[in-house]
Amino acid sequence: MGQQGRFLTAEWKNLLMLNYAVDPTLLKGYVPAGTELDTFEGKNYLSLVGFEFNRTRILGLAVPFHQAFEEVNLRFYVRRSSKRGVVFIRELVPKYAVASIARLVFNERYSCVPMSHRITAHAESDIIEAEYSWGKGPNRCRMWIETEGPSILPLDDSASQFITEHYWGYAAQNNGGCLEYEVEHPRWLVMNSRRAGFSGSLAGLYGPELAQALLCEPDSAFLAEGSTVTVFKGTKIN
Repeated sequence: MGQQGRFLTAEWKNLLMLNYAVDPTLLKGYVPAGTELDTFEGKNYLSLVGFEFNRTRILGLAVPFHQAFEEVNLRFYVRRSSKRGVVFIRELVPKYAVASIARLVFNERYSCVPMSHRITAHAESDIIEAEYSWGKGPNRCRMWIETEGPSILPLDDSASQFITEHYWGYAAQNNGGCLEYEVEHPRWLVMNSRRAGFSGSLAGLYGPELAQALLCEPDSAFLAEGSTVTVFKGTKIN
């Protein structure tokens, strides 16, 4: 797509991804019109993803006081013909303007909550510790990872390639249709997990069934290095 089709550019960095194989019945109510669930080795995946959202520009313009913040989203994977994409069940940011614009333009399910993160790189080894936290009081949530080994490109036909290489977004619309938009970025280097996990209460955000699924041990976890990302304007497909 050309320059005129760009809606947002940013740097997404240190993407912590916890991935859960789940029963597809948990996801079917969220599948937008015109898409179908995508699978890896016959399984449907739900991913809790935390990352740094930096150097944000909307329609080419920098947004004051919105140049560096966190996002945590819960997403799953769909396809439309040969296009492989993601659907966001809920996206959390600490900035009201970002949440409001995303709801208005894409009808994405954004909420504004207090957030923080911590990234610690150990110079004497390849280990990186990353943590994202959100909410407050008894509802405070935390996801974390301790990596092992060097950064590598995901192997072909691997779980990490499946999770990181969906380049379209699909958002259900209030009229029953669907908005399709492209998300452009290079392939991401990933670091595998030595230990990773989540703690906190998510029932208020996602309902009891999805929250229960996220309390299980993740089936896979890794930290993606990230890159510059371009999100293009959407097209209604249904």
